[in-house]
Amino acid sequence: MSFSGKVVLVTGASSGIGAATAILFSKEGASVAIVGRNETKLSNIAQKCAQAGVQPLVITADVSNEQEASTIIKKTVDHFGNLDVLVNNAGIIRKASVSDPNILKVFDEVMNTNLRSIVQPTRLAAPFLVATKGNIVNVSSVASTRVIAESYMSYCVSKAGVDHFTRCAALDLAASGVRVNSVNPGPVRTDISENAGLVPPCAGNITWDYMKTVTALIRVGEPEEIADVIAFLASDKARSITGSIYVSDNGQIQNSKFKNLFCK
Repeated sequence: MSFSGKVVLVTGASSGIGAATAILFSKEGASVAIVGRNETKLSNIAQKCAQAGVQPLVITADVSNEQEASTIIKKTVDHFGNLDVLVNNAGIIRKASVSDPNILKVFDEVMNTNLRSIVQPTRLAAPFLVATKGNIVNVSSVASTRVIAESYMSYCVSKAGVDHFTRCAALDLAASGVRVNSVNPGPVRTDISENAGLVPPCAGNITWDYMKTVTALIRVGEPEEIADVIAFLASDKARSITGSIYVSDNGQIQNSKFKNLFCK
């Protein structure tokens, strides 16, 4: 899946799935722009991209900040001249129950980062993607289809919104030759879960061995595996695929033990 001559923009690229995706596209010959809030982590990923391919464009920005997010497409196109692939990967997990006094604050924070930050770059990137007949890959979650645990309503709702936005955007842009798809991981060994404390059953530290037990294949995914799916959907091999929700969860949503994620 060579991406030689292609320009790829990846948000949330400072760690986890976004970092693995940026490095993979670099290996495949793409010119890559990486976006994130942590300048130190971005610099580290930039070095790995450069070792794999060419020096990426580093954009330090908070995609939940509308003003900062509005600049990332322009900076990418100004630097590389065009845009072929947009990977909307940035996301956060926050915990708050419906009865929590802070639920609206948490809800707004999660929706701004997980959903609004996909809608805005998509709108701004659309004219450039139409010009190159490019495509968009959104990173969602199996939480879009199942409630993963108590008090994670905001995250689950945001990812359900990502899935439906993917379908709507795919229909809107199909006539212009632009494809839009999403990848929906299950448990993946990244720091987003660790930082969120999403540890069943209600433990204080991440237990990846437990996470394995709620999947049918009894394993946790790695960021590189999700990056492979993203690259496939962005490639010409997937030229007939748009509006699709691709699940890569080691069979989590098929496993009856999924209910054990709930903390009683």
